[in-house]
Amino acid sequence: MDAYIPVSCDFHDRLEALATLRQKCQIVYRNQANEDIEVEDWIMDVYAANQADFLKLKDGTEIRLDRIVAVNDEPVSYCTD
Repeated sequence: MDAYIPVSCDFHDRLEALATLRQKCQIVYRNQANEDIEVEDWIMDVYAANQADFLKLKDGTEIRLDRIVAVNDEPVSYCTD
């Protein structure tokens, strides 16, 4: 797997807020073949594992945060430190 690129704290906080509020989200992410995938589901958890951050959807899908393109039409923002 390629090196993880951290997302900004603001974007990470937004994902956690969506999980807490239990709002259905539109998520666009890139799969391993670099194809854009669009799903609509609830974020159940945002967590760290294997030196990367992930989110888990209600349907069980796990997405590495740096593979996300946009959530609810808000593009991902990356850490600039």
